Amino acid sequence: MSIKLFKTLIAISEQGGFSAAANRICVSNAAVSQQMQRLEDMLHVKLFDRVNKTPRLNQLGKEFVLKAEQLVFEYDTILSDLTGDAECIGELTLGAIPSSIRALIPLAIKKLVNNYPKLHTRLLSGLSADLYDLVVIGAVDCAVLSKPAIIDKKLLWSPLADEELVLLTSPEIIDDDPIKILRETPYIRQTSRATVGVLAEQWLLKNNIETHEVMLIESLETITHMVAFNLGVSIVPNLCVPDLIFTSLRKIPLGLKVSKRTLGLLRRSNCTKNHLNNRLEEEIKSTIRE
Repeated sequence: MSIKLFKTLIAISEQGGFSAAANRICVSNAAVSQQMQRLEDMLHVKLFDRVNKTPRLNQLGKEFVLKAEQLVFEYDTILSDLTGDAECIGELTLGAIPSSIRALIPLAIKKLVNNYPKLHTRLLSGLSADLYDLVVIGAVDCAVLSKPAIIDKKLLWSPLADEELVLLTSPEIIDDDPIKILRETPYIRQTSRATVGVLAEQWLLKNNIETHEVMLIESLETITHMVAFNLGVSIVPNLCVPDLIFTSLRKIPLGLKVSKRTLGLLRRSNCTKNHLNNRLEEEIKSTIRE
């Protein structure tokens, strides 16, 4: 009997239905239904009431979820208690903002899997606000994101790096005055759903700078590509671990008292994978220091 079946059952219980559970574990609704039918067949019991269109856990199913949670916890931590080390069994599900996936996360994961070659990782990309929600509901074991304004007491936050906001331009722009460039050059704005988008807008308002906005983009990665083709300039964080494209562009300081984006690792305090989360944190910090 696969541990995957128990994890799917727990996801259904936590999310309230097959469809929401499917979204959380990144499979189809049909796959969730098939897994639960297989689990019931193996146990020779009915865990769901299927009178209505949407199956619901029956009383036996709800009680069985408690057993499944205990079993999954024991499975995830089976060797850590014996060896005192973060021996990996199963997988680590990591969420990360797009800008960190360009270089920082791949380099850190490479170090992690060198120590744990059997480790299976799942990587989900998203904006900080979305990743925060994924950590809260347990859809990811941890997430690299911008520091949230409010952090739930059940969550653990570990700062990784402060990235100062800079003006990103192509090498074709030779002026060094950020205010002059912003007032005279097409501006690419990041959506306010992104933490950096909010920080950039606050800086522009504070300095009474009106821009000629030509694009509104959600992803910092996409902004970087647009700037590389000299389609505009943008206010972005000076990435602690940049990729080749970001390195090739100009990063002009914005002046005194400029805002910073704090990058960090967020996880639940009771996450069964915190032994791996801690090791991942070490590898990320090591990558930043290099």
